[in-house]
Amino acid sequence: MTEAEPLLRVAVVGAGPAGIYASDALMKSGVAVSIDLYEKMPAPFGLIRYGVAPDHPRIKGIVKSLHQVLDKPQIRLIGHVEFGKDIDIDFLAKHYHAVIFSTGAVKDRGLDIPGVGLDGSYGAADFVGWYDGNPDFPRTWPLTAQKVAVLGVGNVALDVARVLAKTAEDLLPTEIPPNVYEGLQQNQAVEVHVFGRRGPAQAKFTPLELRELDHCTTIEVIVDPEDIEYDEGSEKARRESKITDMVATIIQDWAIRDPGDRPHKLFLHFFEAPVEILGENGKVVGLRTERTALTGDGNVKGTGQFKDWPVQAVYRAVGYYSDPLPGLPFDEEAGVITNEAGRVLDENKQHIQGVFTTGWVKRGPIGLIGHTKGDASETVACLLEDFAEGKLWTPERPDLEAVDQHFADKGHETTSWDGWHRLDAHERSLGEPHGRERVKVVERHEMLHASREKR
Repeated sequence: MTEAEPLLRVAVVGAGPAGIYASDALMKSGVAVSIDLYEKMPAPFGLIRYGVAPDHPRIKGIVKSLHQVLDKPQIRLIGHVEFGKDIDIDFLAKHYHAVIFSTGAVKDRGLDIPGVGLDGSYGAADFVGWYDGNPDFPRTWPLTAQKVAVLGVGNVALDVARVLAKTAEDLLPTEIPPNVYEGLQQNQAVEVHVFGRRGPAQAKFTPLELRELDHCTTIEVIVDPEDIEYDEGSEKARRESKITDMVATIIQDWAIRDPGDRPHKLFLHFFEAPVEILGENGKVVGLRTERTALTGDGNVKGTGQFKDWPVQAVYRAVGYYSDPLPGLPFDEEAGVITNEAGRVLDENKQHIQGVFTTGWVKRGPIGLIGHTKGDASETVACLLEDFAEGKLWTPERPDLEAVDQHFADKGHETTSWDGWHRLDAHERSLGEPHGRERVKVVERHEMLHASREKR
C-alpha cells in the first residue's frame, strides 16, 4: 500500500443506525480507516426510514446525528447494492481488510397458533413496510375491517395500533407517500384492540410512545380496571426500572378515568393470551384468547377461561426476524448471525476471519438506540483487536477506484451520499407546496433518478 492509501479498509453492509454507529466507532478509534457503507436501498438510514412510524418526528430526529457521521471524509455511502446479489464475501475479501454486517431485521417472527394463515391475518412488519413506503412491500393494503386486533405490547404494536386508529387526515402532514394516504382514506377501523398476555408491568412500551396514543383528538384510549394487577415480581420490576414504573402508572391512570367520546376507540388489554385466530370461509372473523394470571414472579399461567373477540383483522406484532445472509452461518431459532461479541462463528464455533456483525442481526430485535451503540462498540473493539494481531484479510485491491470500477464494469448503478442529498431535496420539494416537510418517494427507479447528478 502507498502512503496515500488508508491503513484499514472496512466494508459495512447495512446503512441503518447499527451500521452507521459501527462506522462512527471505527472513525473515533484513532486508527486511520476508510469505510465503504453498503446499502441495498437507494437511500440510507434503514430502520429510521423504513421502520419508524411517520408520525414520530422526534425519533426521526436521530437522522440528524447520523448525517454528521456520514458527512465525514473517511466514509462513503454505496447504495442500491445488495449482498448476495451484487456483492459477495469473495468481493469483500478482495477489497477490504474486514466486513461488518448490520443488515437489521425486516420480517415478522412467526406465531404458532391456529388461524395465522387466514385472510385478514397480517404481520406487523408487512404493514409497517407498506405505510413507511418500503419499495420491497405492497403498494396497497386492505383496510376494510371495522374491528381490529393487534397482538403484542411493544412499540411496534403501538405504532400499528395508532396508525390504524388515526384518520388519513391525521397522518397527511407527515411524509407518507400518496399511495399510503389513498389507502388510509379507505380505512374502516373504529375499534383497535391491543392484546398482551402479561400485565402492565411487563409491557415493553416506552413512556413517550405510550403517551402519544392519547394525544390524537380522534382516539380514545381505554383500559379495563380489572387489568391493573401486580404481583411481587411486578412490583420489583417497577422499583428497579423508572421506565417500567412510568409505563405502569400511565396505564393505571387510563384505567381509572371516565371514558370520553372520541370516535375511534383503542383498547389496551392485559392478561389475555392469543390462542387462535378464528375464521369462516378462509377469512378472519375473531380472536380467541385465554385469560392469564400472575404467578408471583412476573410471569403468568393460563386460567382455562377463554373469550372470543369479534374482529375482522389481526396484526401480529410479536417481534422482528432477520433474513439469513448467503454463505454466512445463521441461528434459525434466535434469528441472528451466529457470533460471539460480534465475531461471526462457523459451525465449529471458530471465528471466520475478517467477518463481524452488529445490531439486530447480531443480538436480535431488542433494545433501543443506546443498545445499538453499545453493540457497535463491542464489535469494533473485536475488529481492532484482530487488526492489531494481523488476523484480518489481506486485500488484493484496497483502493477506492477498484471498487468503483467493479460496479462500472458490471453496469450497475449505485447511489452515493451526494445522491442522498439530491433525493432528500427532491422529497422536500414534493412536500413544500402542501406545507409538509417531505413526501417520501417509494419506487426504486424514482429514487435512483432523483439521486443522479443532473447534467
